[in-house]
Amino acid sequence: CVQPSVPPVPNYKLSMSIPEWLQAIQTYMKMLQYNHTGTQFFEIRKTRPLSGLMETAKEMTRESLPIKCLEAVILGIYLTNGQPSVERFPISFKTHFSGNYFHHVVLGIYCNGRYGSLGMSRRSDLMDKPLTYRTLSDLIFEFEDSYKKYLHSVKKVKIGLYVPHEPHSFQPIEWKQLVLNVSKMMRTEVRKELEKFARDMRMKILKPSSAHSPMKDRSRGKSLSPRRRQASPQRRVCRRDKS
Repeated sequence: CVQPSVPPVPNYKLSMSIPEWLQAIQTYMKMLQYNHTGTQFFEIRKTRPLSGLMETAKEMTRESLPIKCLEAVILGIYLTNGQPSVERFPISFKTHFSGNYFHHVVLGIYCNGRYGSLGMSRRSDLMDKPLTYRTLSDLIFEFEDSYKKYLHSVKKVKIGLYVPHEPHSFQPIEWKQLVLNVSKMMRTEVRKELEKFARDMRMKILKPSSAHSPMKDRSRGKSLSPRRRQASPQRRVCRRDKS
């Protein structure tokens, strides 16, 4: 029988520019394809230490199965490790469409004074963005405008911290250091908040909120209770919307 072809994992070459390298990573992810099956092939717990998530990313390269947005973020971190000039951070979106809420995450990239992203989505303009945006808010507004094409209104944007380049780190990823209720804010306010945050990130003065109580965070992660607690206010909001 014919074995399905496994896409080769991209290797960084010194002759490559960073945008070319990011393009090679994104092309590789697209070759794995978006997972439309409804079954998630890789379990990703956001509270796990970075070292554990990097093991899962390695497994993704071995298995070559289709992936969704969260897996693409982990894989993007794994493949950009060892490129200290490339800073990586998660960007999460909560959107509303036709009475339902949707969640999506991409990997924000900052390099050489420019912003871009890596990721996977059903929609080609809700994943990777070229490394050409001068500010973080320009990048976020680009995603917001892309969402509008699909009649999704962006309710919340969450920005995490830079992910360390140390693949054996026991530190978990900080997914939501800044949370903005963008649907209740003017764009000028959103821009101001994002630019202040981006400046603090570049100066590396932000500390993970989980750093204050790592033990509590870890035990909470096992029970998955935060996810259930978060779901109930959303359901209430849904009911209010329909009334």
